[in-house]
Amino acid sequence: MEFSAATLIIAALIFFLAAFFHGSIGLGFPMVSTPLLALVTDIRTAIILTVIPTLLVNVVTIVSEGNVFTAFKRFLPLALLAMVGSIIGTFILLFTHTPLFEALLAVAIIAYLFREKLNLNFSWVYQNPRASKIIFGTSAGLLGGLTNVMAPVLIIYSMESRYSKREIIQALNLSFMSGKGIQLVLFSVYGKFSLSTLSTSALMLIAVSAALYLGIKIRKRIDVDTYKKMLQLFLLIISIILLLKVAYNMA
Repeated sequence: MEFSAATLIIAALIFFLAAFFHGSIGLGFPMVSTPLLALVTDIRTAIILTVIPTLLVNVVTIVSEGNVFTAFKRFLPLALLAMVGSIIGTFILLFTHTPLFEALLAVAIIAYLFREKLNLNFSWVYQNPRASKIIFGTSAGLLGGLTNVMAPVLIIYSMESRYSKREIIQALNLSFMSGKGIQLVLFSVYGKFSLSTLSTSALMLIAVSAALYLGIKIRKRIDVDTYKKMLQLFLLIISIILLLKVAYNMA
C-alpha cells in the first residue's frame, strides 16, 4: 500500500502524540495511535503500522523505570500468557473482525469502574495470584490481538494486584511487547507487511523517539496516587471511545 505525502505527515503527527501520551503515563501508544490512524487508512493497516514503533516504545519504557532484570523475571509469565492470547486474537483478526469484541471490552471496563455500586468484588485477584494471572494475562492478549487494545485488562489486573507505579508500568509494557512481538511474526508469515508499510513504520520511529523522551520526563514527576487516578480516568475515556466506535460502526 502506497501512502501519500499528506498521509505520512498526518501519521507522523499521530505517532508523535501517541508516543508523548505513552511516555507521560507509561502506556497507551497503540490505543491512541490505532483509532486515529484508522481515520486515514483501514484498521488492519493501522494495526500493522503500529507494530514496530510499539516495540520500541515498550522497550524504552521498561528500561526507563530501572531494575530491568527483576522486572523481566517477575512479569515474564504474565507476558507469555498475553502472548498466547495475542496469537489466538491475531489469528481471528487475520480472517475476520467484529465490533462486538470492542463492545464487550467497553462493558467490562465500565463494570470495573463502577464495581462498588454494582457490588462487584475483585479481591479474588489479589487473593488468587496464579489464577488471576492466567485469566487476565490470556484475556488481555486475546483482546490485544483482536482490537489492539490490551491495556485496560492489564490495568485492572495490576491495580487489583496492588502493584506499585513502577511495577504497573513494567508489567504492562512487557506484556505489550510480547503481544506485539508475536503479531510481528504472524503478520510477516502471512505476508501482511509490504515494503511500503515497513518503510513507513520505520520512518515513524523518528517522531516516536522524540515524543517518548519528552513524555518520560513528565512521568517522572507524577506521584503514585495521582498516577492511579490518571489510570482510572484513562479507563473511563477508553470505554467511552470504544462504545462510540461500536455505535458508529453499527449505524
